[in-house]
Amino acid sequence: MVKIDMKKEFRNLYTAPAKEAVIVDVPEMNFVMIDGAGDPNTSVHFQHAAEALYGISYTLKFMVKKGRKGIDYMVMPLEGLWYADDMAAFREGNKDQWKWTLMIMQPEYVTEDLLAEALAQVGKKKDLPALAGARFERLHEGLSAQVMHIGPYSAEATTIEKLHAFIQEKGYEIGGKHHEIYLSDPRRSAPEKIKTIIRQPIK
Repeated sequence: MVKIDMKKEFRNLYTAPAKEAVIVDVPEMNFVMIDGAGDPNTSVHFQHAAEALYGISYTLKFMVKKGRKGIDYMVMPLEGLWYADDMAAFREGNKDQWKWTLMIMQPEYVTEDLLAEALAQVGKKKDLPALAGARFERLHEGLSAQVMHIGPYSAEATTIEKLHAFIQEKGYEIGGKHHEIYLSDPRRSAPEKIKTIIRQPIK
C-alpha cells in the first residue's frame, strides 16, 4: 500500500501565515465541485453540497485505495469560491446575492470516469439532494496571494482588507474569484480558533 500526504505535497498552498500575506503560484489541480447561491448561513443547498462533496470524496478515496495502484491518501479540506453578479453585493456583505462553488481537491489519479462511478455508488447508499450537481473540473488559479484568518467566518472582513492591501502594495490587481480553504470543523472548534486560508488570484 502506497500512502501519500497531499497536504505535505502542497504544503505552501494549504498553509499560510496569519501576520502577513504571501504570494503563491497555484498549479492546475483536480476538483469535485458543486455550485450554488445565497446566504451560506441559511441555505439548505449549501449544507447539502458540503455533505455530498464529502460523501463523494471519501468514496473516491476508497475506490483508489482498492484499485490496481493501491494508493491511500487523506481527503482534502472543503474549499469555496465566492462571487456575485454585482461585486458590490459581495463587498457589502449582502449574502442573499452571493454565488458560490464548494469543492474538494482530488489527487491526479481521480478522473471524470472515476467520479461517475463514485456518484453511482454514493447515490445507491445515500439520499443526497446535491449529488446531481457534482462535477469534475480542473482549476488553474496561477499567481495568487493568501493569508490565514483565525477566528469566526463573520470576522473575515479585516483579514480580507489586509490581503487586498497587500496585493495593491505589491503592484498587483485582483484577478479571479475570492477563495477560502476551511481547515477547521466549525462543529468541533471554538469560533475564535477556526482557521481559514483566504486566497485571491492576482494579475
